[in-house]
Amino acid sequence: MGHEDKSDMMTLKARVAQALNAEREKDEGCTTRLSTLRLIDAAIRDRDVCARGRGDTEGCPDADVRNVLETMIAQRETAAREHDEACRIEDAMREREEIEIIRKFLPEPLCTKALEAAVEEVVEDLGATKLKDIGRCMSALKERYPGKIESGPAGKVMRKALTANKEAAK
Repeated sequence: MGHEDKSDMMTLKARVAQALNAEREKDEGCTTRLSTLRLIDAAIRDRDVCARGRGDTEGCPDADVRNVLETMIAQRETAAREHDEACRIEDAMREREEIEIIRKFLPEPLCTKALEAAVEEVVEDLGATKLKDIGRCMSALKERYPGKIESGPAGKVMRKALTANKEAAK
């Protein structure tokens, strides 16, 4: 029998730990991937300590880990822009390389067709008909598809769907 990929069933913490251990075993010295995985692991451990301080014996949940990863990506995007503006191209390239390493742990965002279908489902389920319902719909969308929704594209699709509903209601 073939080896089954269980990475989808593993928690984000477990996937990061597994990747870190695999990278350490390669014994190639300190690569960008190894140092980035160490940073991710340290950030997760820090969140675990905070969670245990609040009484959560399991540590931080996947949603918190996802937030940590998204924050790390945002920090690196900002740093890469600053390095570009300061003509430090090598530093900007390293930041972008770290972004790609971190992104591999996050779920793929919904593509256009899947996003449109998800938005239509949420709008229909909530009975939303006006643009003022956008906040409520976006919250429900992010709750149903954690980590798979990018606010910008989802907001555009949501506005389009609600505008179409408003026109249909007339």
